[in-house]
Amino acid sequence: MRETWTLAKRELRAYFDGPAAYVVLSVFVLFTGWFFANSLFLDNVASLRSVFDIVPFIFLFFIPAITMSTFAEERRSGTLELLLTMPIRDWQVITGKLLAVAILLAAALGLTLVYTLTVATLGDLDGGATFGGYLGLFLLGVTCAAIGVFASSLTRNQIVAFIIGFAMIFGLYLIDKVTPFFPGWLSSILQYLGIDYHYRNLLRGVIDTRDVLYYVSVTFFVCLLTAYNLARRPE
Repeated sequence: MRETWTLAKRELRAYFDGPAAYVVLSVFVLFTGWFFANSLFLDNVASLRSVFDIVPFIFLFFIPAITMSTFAEERRSGTLELLLTMPIRDWQVITGKLLAVAILLAAALGLTLVYTLTVATLGDLDGGATFGGYLGLFLLGVTCAAIGVFASSLTRNQIVAFIIGFAMIFGLYLIDKVTPFFPGWLSSILQYLGIDYHYRNLLRGVIDTRDVLYYVSVTFFVCLLTAYNLARRPE
């Protein structure tokens, strides 16, 4: 665990020593703040619904942007092979990098708590839906981060890693939107595979273990794929 945390701190320093983390966090807050302010001042509605609706779409770009360098930059600079030959297991490397992204994600979501305080002051805050929304966003974000880390492990080019990560997340985001075009038994399967479907369930304020298990399972499976890819020791 110590090695994992050391790697996570290393990744966090890499994010915050440069402008990347600050730019991404600033853009995230500006976008969410814009939609919250529109709902508050133009529609005269003190609600977090607009924020919870837009954040999954922002994640399509936000997550690949912060994960594209996790392995791609290591491979480009030639430090990946050195890292993987150190006395540390591959799963610890993957977990450390994913943990750093999860902390950055938690920081981004934490910045939106000011909207929650505003709603609690001006309106009637639905505690269950708010908790479910934030839990759903965090689980959704971590799952997308695992996909982004896997995409980064496939290439040494960060732009390519961003495109692959975006395509994979976007595919899972859309998969439950095309169910009307498929027969009932297949549409049920596609609906369950949809990454946004489970988030919408949690957003209702009902914490169903099936939705939580979905995100945990997908995250674990994608991490296994990343570990398999790293085990091949690409040049």
